[in-house]
Amino acid sequence: MKFDNILLEKRAGFAQITINRPKKLNALNKETILELHEAFKSLNDDQEVRAIILTGSGDKAFVAGADISEFADFSSEQGGELARKGQEILFNFVENMSKPVIAAINGYALGGGLELAMACHFRLASTNAKMGLPEVSLGVIPGYGGTQRLPLLVGKGRAMELIATASMIGADDAKAYGLVNHVTAPEELIAATEKIISRIMRNSPMAISAAIRAVNDVYREDKNGFETEITEFGNCFGTEEFIEGTTAFLEKRKANF
Repeated sequence: MKFDNILLEKRAGFAQITINRPKKLNALNKETILELHEAFKSLNDDQEVRAIILTGSGDKAFVAGADISEFADFSSEQGGELARKGQEILFNFVENMSKPVIAAINGYALGGGLELAMACHFRLASTNAKMGLPEVSLGVIPGYGGTQRLPLLVGKGRAMELIATASMIGADDAKAYGLVNHVTAPEELIAATEKIISRIMRNSPMAISAAIRAVNDVYREDKNGFETEITEFGNCFGTEEFIEGTTAFLEKRKANF
């Protein structure tokens, strides 16, 4: 599969997607969003891939935002469709992947870039990372899920302050707010992410997928997360991975998933 705006690399059991538009600070345009969708879809269907790293090329930016030149002259209807389509094919798609997607935030993650990072299942940041949702400074609001995911991660008050002031925060504040899980030196970012992935890969892929669905349903008004948990818990029983995991535990050995 050939891409113009992203790099896709498969390794032993996991994959890395790198948004590769360094001259544009990896800004998201329509073509890049479509390529990301295709890459994530192919990896979601690939049984050999257990987890995915998402990062940006270079050390200046994860994703510095959306490509404003593409929609500066849009009508209200076009703007709404832009947000709806983007959420459906990329941001919501990533959130609902059956395997963990980890954002490795290097440099700027602004606007659509931070929204993409928040759609991932969790985030690591380098010490030079800067994060924010500056859309109101352009006369618009976040449109790729930012107004919804940021309050869930950092709380309503902090989210409103970040959005209303269009402020950027550094990696340490992002960690204190709960926006990122870990902060590393820039040169250690990918290695630290791979270390977490190695721990993920010791565990049952089927159970991790079930856990993703259960956790996601905590935040859905049309779902009862407790009921999802009960259903997913029950569905695990009798599967090959459950049998292997419980047998390995009883035999005092490591499970082979």
